[in-house]
Amino acid sequence: MELTPSAHVDTFTRDGLPPSSEWPELLLDPRERAPGARVNCGSALLDPSAPAHGDERPALRTASGEVWSYGRLRERVDAIAHVLTGRLGVVPGNRVMLRGPTTPYLAACWLAVMKAGAVAVTVLAQARPAELAAMCSIARVSHALCDARCVDALAAAQVPGLGVTPYGGEGPGNLLALAAAPHGPYEAVDTAADDVALIAFTSGTTGRPKGCMHFHRDVLAIADTFSRHVLRPEPDDVFAGSPPLGFTFGLGGLVVFPLRAGASSLLLEAAHPRQLLAAVSEHRVSVLFTAPTAYRAMLDELAARPGAYDTASLRRCVSAGENLPAATWRAWYERTGLRIVNGIGATELLHIFVSAADDAIRPGTTGLPVPGWQARIVDGAGAEVPDGQPGKLAVRGPVGCRYLMDPRQSDYVRHGWNITGDTYVREAGGYLRYVARADDMIISAGYNVPGPEVEDALLAHPDVAEAAVVGRPDERRGQIVAAYVVVREGVARDEATARALKDFVRDRLVPYKSPRAVVFLDALPRTPTGKLQRFLLRELQ
Repeated sequence: MELTPSAHVDTFTRDGLPPSSEWPELLLDPRERAPGARVNCGSALLDPSAPAHGDERPALRTASGEVWSYGRLRERVDAIAHVLTGRLGVVPGNRVMLRGPTTPYLAACWLAVMKAGAVAVTVLAQARPAELAAMCSIARVSHALCDARCVDALAAAQVPGLGVTPYGGEGPGNLLALAAAPHGPYEAVDTAADDVALIAFTSGTTGRPKGCMHFHRDVLAIADTFSRHVLRPEPDDVFAGSPPLGFTFGLGGLVVFPLRAGASSLLLEAAHPRQLLAAVSEHRVSVLFTAPTAYRAMLDELAARPGAYDTASLRRCVSAGENLPAATWRAWYERTGLRIVNGIGATELLHIFVSAADDAIRPGTTGLPVPGWQARIVDGAGAEVPDGQPGKLAVRGPVGCRYLMDPRQSDYVRHGWNITGDTYVREAGGYLRYVARADDMIISAGYNVPGPEVEDALLAHPDVAEAAVVGRPDERRGQIVAAYVVVREGVARDEATARALKDFVRDRLVPYKSPRAVVFLDALPRTPTGKLQRFLLRELQ
């Protein structure tokens, strides 16, 4: 497709887009809130809100009780944008790395980068020097805004020519000190709707990280599809959650969606399950974003400390990042009366594209294609398979995969569709049921065993706190089903418990899906956002 003339002076990202022949087909619905040929998502998210809702309306909150109003947030964003394009010499199209815990200052820096027409590369505060160096090299990052508490690892990355400006702390070169000087309103750069706004790196487990490029219009599209049609936020909502802003799950759920709705967001530097429950109680959180593991841990906490937490303010609970077991959904509903909004998204597609809410929810399924998106189940050749038959999930919508100068683009996009790498089944009524990641399917003695299905069965056992299932190499069967289990306190980690768990699964699934090996662990390996790292379990074997 033909692109609109760019506002970028530094044209690296547009030059690095894949060939148009390798783009997925985009579904741009003119009936939606189409941004037109030119839009700056930072301005679109922030600037209309103060006039519409009032300068004093809460926008960002902290655990300590600090509240930034929309007027205050806009003043700080504009001041940072002035510093970026003035003192720091950032020009439209330059890549700016953002690194720090989840705070209002990190969100303000992101919005300022958007308004300045630069390209945000937001990374985890926990990222190691080698990871930072790789991402800076791939994206050719020239500037970095970094929380003063996190500058050491960025300095250790030794990125040639990288200008690092800390925020927080003290010192004359500190971004916040520079932004404290008098500044007027900042007029956002008149970016094209299809100028690159951000590069999000996939959290892959092996190999060179892939930089996913998303346009200004894409940022608004996720708010105007999933958030608008499924989440349906209200201006009085208070959002909170565990995913950091370095993940697009967190960027959408904690910044883009609330600002687009004129709501507020509680940004937590620490958001473990117990801290989430405390935050919900204290700050009257109404919309919660986290992973299935956190919901299960919160259930344990609610059972262990009855009456300690007030969850009455919650009206929306969103789960993504990994498959939501039906047992966890039902247990949460029984405990709280709330129906978890399950969803699947991808860094390549920015946010959630299959989901369901309220009466449309069917526990055990992910849901339906979000309005504005299409999904189908295909075989290896890209042909659609019949309902009830497993295949690869293929999706398309207003956002599509565009890797930054990466030959793996043609692996992800085929025949105009984004192939997510997930195995799914389409059931009656169009509901999509998760089977496994393509690389999580265990093939044992010729039988296909989806690891997550066995995990769901194990999680239904009252003694099991966590479970992960992977294939273990076996000379006779090719692979056997191996279960890694965390049992509840007081449960014996012995052969009798292992045998009981195998029998429990065998009573619920066909016998060949029952684990042949059960290994007890203190904890399962997870990413900072709680996503299970099955590859580390495979390395234990």
